[in-house]
Amino acid sequence: MVLRSEWMYWRIVSCKSKNFSSKYQHCGINPAGVHDLDCFGKHPTSYRCVWKPGNSASENTYTLIITQPIRHCKVYNTSQTNITKGILLYEKYNMTAEVFENSASTNCTKSVFRGSPMSLFRCGPPHNASFSRHSGKLDVSGSWQNEDIKDVQYYSVRYKALGSLSWSKPLMQSKNGKKCTVENLNSSLVYSMQMQCVTNDRCPQCPWSETYTVPAELTTQPVMVNMKDTDIAKTKGRRLISLTWKFPAKERHDSYHVIIGKASGEAPRQRMITTEPEIRLVLSYSEYHLNISAVNNASTSPAVSQTIPQREDTASTGAGKLNVTVDNNTSFTIHWKEDLIKNYVCYSVEWMERGHKAGSMSFYEDEYNHRTLTSLPEPLEPYKRYSITLHTRPDKDTCNMKKVNNSESTYGRTHFYSIEGSPLSAPTNLSFYNVSLNSVELQWLSIPEDDIRGFLLGYIIYCTEYQHGGATTERNITMDPMSNSYDLRDLKDGTAYGVKISGFTEAGVGVRSTPIFFTTKYQELSQLIGVITIFAVIGIVLIFGTPVIKRAKVILWPSIPNPGKSNAMQKIEEPCELELLGSINHLEEEEWDTNSLKIVEKQEVIPASPLSSMLPLLHASDDEEDSTEMTCNWIQGDTGDSTEEIPSDIAGQIIPDINRIDPQSSPFTFPCDYTTIEMFQQGIPQSMPARTSFSQDTESDPEDTEWTVVKSGLDYMSQFSTSPILDGKEISRIL
Repeated sequence: MVLRSEWMYWRIVSCKSKNFSSKYQHCGINPAGVHDLDCFGKHPTSYRCVWKPGNSASENTYTLIITQPIRHCKVYNTSQTNITKGILLYEKYNMTAEVFENSASTNCTKSVFRGSPMSLFRCGPPHNASFSRHSGKLDVSGSWQNEDIKDVQYYSVRYKALGSLSWSKPLMQSKNGKKCTVENLNSSLVYSMQMQCVTNDRCPQCPWSETYTVPAELTTQPVMVNMKDTDIAKTKGRRLISLTWKFPAKERHDSYHVIIGKASGEAPRQRMITTEPEIRLVLSYSEYHLNISAVNNASTSPAVSQTIPQREDTASTGAGKLNVTVDNNTSFTIHWKEDLIKNYVCYSVEWMERGHKAGSMSFYEDEYNHRTLTSLPEPLEPYKRYSITLHTRPDKDTCNMKKVNNSESTYGRTHFYSIEGSPLSAPTNLSFYNVSLNSVELQWLSIPEDDIRGFLLGYIIYCTEYQHGGATTERNITMDPMSNSYDLRDLKDGTAYGVKISGFTEAGVGVRSTPIFFTTKYQELSQLIGVITIFAVIGIVLIFGTPVIKRAKVILWPSIPNPGKSNAMQKIEEPCELELLGSINHLEEEEWDTNSLKIVEKQEVIPASPLSSMLPLLHASDDEEDSTEMTCNWIQGDTGDSTEEIPSDIAGQIIPDINRIDPQSSPFTFPCDYTTIEMFQQGIPQSMPARTSFSQDTESDPEDTEWTVVKSGLDYMSQFSTSPILDGKEISRIL
């Protein structure tokens, strides 16, 4: 006999004529195998046995054998972990139940149960339980088998923190047979929980259920990281929305629930489940509301809300695709291009006043390119601007949305008024600038949208000219609605003007703005300002131009140094020669060291008149202007006229020689107006007389003529040198 239930299949075999002991003798009791066999029932004709599977295999087969001493034996073969029907027992005899797991295998395991049928009457534990945690509370719900539902009136719950040894006391009891609430729990702790029915006449025994693990309560909402709105290639009216978020890793969660719906409230609100903190949606250009929350099997975290804004008008949804005719405040007709009905028959319309919730209506149309919508949920308000959007839907069996994601495309969008009116206010901040002889520039801000009350067609500028004697002349200028400035021309110089501005719609012209007044410039005043400007520029150039030019010259064209002013070079002038000769007699003894002076007699290799040929060298300068300014202050002493110190016979020989020497024919003539000490030193060895000789006696007469001339020349060299004073050895080297 084969019995079939909704949940399982089993086969009943009689074991009277078969010896089953030898067939299953290789099966043993193993904690890792089948275990916890339990049999119970409500009455003798309705017993059931349940057990728990082993850990060895995912697909197991079971054999349940029930025997009683009167040789009553039944065998049940099943792939389920329970037998709930068809078990018959005799009340007066004890029963033994054995369940074998994978009996044909060498790894066969078994579990054994023994008991009296009279003691097996009880209501079983719930076959299913659910938990919900929130605000430190735990809601517990249990469901029993059909044969126990009427008998179980209440049930009890016990719990403990995961890892704790003791259960809570007292037990929590439900107020009815469906729901029990446990309060004052720690939201961050994980709990273990069991359930059992409350005993009564129909349920003499109520075993505890298996232990359920209830995870910690999720108290932190996800954090939105990024939302990206991109176009889909080769697709019009749809967009790809990519959302990413994050959730604290310390809170255990199983998945995320994403709930999305249209902002208009049109059903349905679609729920999607994802295990990753990201999702991609294909949506139309409408506005959507989206909630994301983390979920485990006991709680749901607070949701993070995200609004996906309506995409503004684009080229694919721009003007010209739709037209709206308002019939009354509860009815309007929407028109679209004729070719649309060739591909679609299901449509949806959304209309919305800015800042308000959108209304929506779906419809079926396969014949005309227009549809009149009546019985609107709310009447249309006059002077209010509405945006209206038409969507197409691919499903033909129903025009209502089956789902939100990837369900519709936006065809077009336009705006309409149920009733238009003239603007309630004028453009604001009207101002002027750049006033000239015959023109002025005007600028203003647009009229607030709530005050336009219709489609703005443009602006009107009212320009009033105030003439002498009180007469006025007004002219009007019409501007397009996108303008915010205007260059007002053809004005008279020196004339006062007043300007106002207003907007207009199809219903009429709106309120004029407060006037502004200005006076154009006078012709004479303009010329006077020009003259003053020219003189001001000239004055600035005269005052500040010269220093600037000089400074620029110094930077761009630096001056070349004058060699005549160099410390390393000196002019050699004729008036200094006599003073040079006269100062020889007054040299102080400490100025030169006679002990280190060595004069070596040499052969005469130069002309006989050394002094006469040397003095032209000292005199060589043809710069007349500099010579007149040259002074000989560098030869100063306590002596009188230097000529008195020179013997007459020597002086008579020197002075005539000076006068008759031609500087141009002298062998010591230099090509420039100045000479250096190096150049002078190079010329001395070639001009020294061979007959010059001195005694090494330190007491030699300082009045000696030959020595006077040479010492004067050396003193001249030391005066013009920028290098340190020559010592005796250097003098010897020169001579």
